[in-house]
Amino acid sequence: MFTEIRDITDSNKQEILGLHIADEQEGFIETVVQCLNEAKEDSRFIPVGLYKENVPIGFAMYGPFQYPDGMRVWLDRFFIDEHYQGKGYGRYYFKLLISFLANKYSCERIYLSVYENNLVAIKMYEKFGFKFNGELEVQGEKVMVLNLKNMQW
Repeated sequence: MFTEIRDITDSNKQEILGLHIADEQEGFIETVVQCLNEAKEDSRFIPVGLYKENVPIGFAMYGPFQYPDGMRVWLDRFFIDEHYQGKGYGRYYFKLLISFLANKYSCERIYLSVYENNLVAIKMYEKFGFKFNGELEVQGEKVMVLNLKNMQW
């Protein structure tokens, strides 16, 4: 299976805009349009398409952000299109993204945030070794962090 993480450009933007989450996931993550607009306003956000055999099946957005305690690498958005969910792609691409970010930034930790009622996502994040660190994002999401030295996979 040929898979890759691709930058979003003018040539693939329309196919990425065609990706959607399942109805029951509404409210847990912004739409692709909202994410791309946010990335346009803040260049620290890097949106990418997740591809299998040249077909977009998911979306992610990441970026490095400066904090008082140093640089933090955030996996800010992640989803698999509703038509490809339940087939193991979420776990596969999540692992691929973590490895990609660890290599790209040579970082010790990766951060993400999640609404506490998004139990499916929390369960997956915990399986990869993410733990809540007690912080809250402005939107009310709880922050989770993965210490790459303690990866469980």
